[in-house]
Amino acid sequence: MRCASLRVPLDYSHPSGRKITLALSEVPATAPAAQQLGDLLVNPGGPGASGRSLAAVVATRLDRSVSAKYNIIGFDPRGVGASVPALHCDPSFFAGARPDYIPANQHEEQVLIGRAKRYATDCEHRYGWLLPFMTTADAARDMDAIRVALGQQQISYFGYSYGTYLGQVYATLFPHRLRRMVLDSVVDPRGVWYADNISQDYAFEGRIRAFFSWVADHDAVYHLGSTEAQVQQAWGQARARLEAHPVPGPSGPMIGPDEFDDTFLQGGYSNSLWPSLADALAAYLHQHDSGPLGSVYQEVGTQPENLFAVYNAVQCSDVNWPRSWAKWNADTRRVFRTAPFLAWDNAWFNAACAFWPVRGPARPLQIRGAGLPGILMIQGTLDAATPYRGALMARRLLPTARMVVVLRGGNHGQSLAQPPNTCVDGYLNNYLGTGALPQRAGLVNAVCPATPLPSPGG
Repeated sequence: MRCASLRVPLDYSHPSGRKITLALSEVPATAPAAQQLGDLLVNPGGPGASGRSLAAVVATRLDRSVSAKYNIIGFDPRGVGASVPALHCDPSFFAGARPDYIPANQHEEQVLIGRAKRYATDCEHRYGWLLPFMTTADAARDMDAIRVALGQQQISYFGYSYGTYLGQVYATLFPHRLRRMVLDSVVDPRGVWYADNISQDYAFEGRIRAFFSWVADHDAVYHLGSTEAQVQQAWGQARARLEAHPVPGPSGPMIGPDEFDDTFLQGGYSNSLWPSLADALAAYLHQHDSGPLGSVYQEVGTQPENLFAVYNAVQCSDVNWPRSWAKWNADTRRVFRTAPFLAWDNAWFNAACAFWPVRGPARPLQIRGAGLPGILMIQGTLDAATPYRGALMARRLLPTARMVVVLRGGNHGQSLAQPPNTCVDGYLNNYLGTGALPQRAGLVNAVCPATPLPSPGG
């Protein structure tokens, strides 16, 4: 793998003005020159996730005959990771156990509103010069600057999650610069971003209930209840205990109810985590042993503040959010009545956008599909982070796309997963290797089965 940096304009309307720096990585093509297919940019999503390591993952997990044909290029988008500057608004924001996401009264809600306001203010004070130029459209222009720096007329692109929205925006702004594009776990571009987050709330409720049902099916292993409701009750008992007595860390309280929620939320993204989450819950409730919970929290539940800062900087600026907290409150309470797992968590994760110093446009960028090459879309029907209905809308907006649907697939990111879905990866390798797409008529052009649910213990 090779590393590089690229200076790009802060503001593309003033290309000779202030510059910022992007960090890039590359796994070079190894096939004979006559067989090579150019450059494949990859993005893992977020917004705010570092993309440099994804180049090696894609190069390793694609069929070797396919990966050898591409220069596979990862990049940290502006503000992310090793790019300069890396956005940090309040490095201590996630330190220690935080106030409960679910406010018990108006005072507790005001405390959380105050945290959101301070975070937005801290971002403005530290990076007010950068925030107006952190939109997805700016990131798409950065991608095209990478293409120019590589000396290519066209690039190919492979994005997951938010990376699918970045791909849709790039395709809209630079339709003739795309050779091939893969969109896995697809964002609904109409709902960017307030409505999309509410859609997530309902979908993640389904995923946490699926987890509770799975634990109940293995009651002989975990002894947390033989029904979904009993397991949910056990989970709630653990959460209440953590609110009263957070798990201590090296420098004070470490795991309270928010950190508990953040950890179990990751099980909604990948059911491969279900055994370790169930083990941690059982050890905490039965043996009063917080060690497994601490381990899984450190592994998947911690919140990188740089990712959070960029997440807000991008989403709050892409489109103008509701500025009345009364609307947020009413919408969240309505969702909470039927989908309590994520409702308040998601509201507070995005709440800084109610007070953000940059006001985006009234409506999201209109995605246009004219003039595009064939596109491969991959989507699980039970994906919670990017729900299926929204992916179908994106499919309608991109008429040259063909969609592979994973029936009852709940994981976020269906391709190149561990364990692999050989059906999905077959379509992916065939498309990237030859350009061939599934040809069944309609919005859904091929169907794959989901990989089996995990067994207890792994």
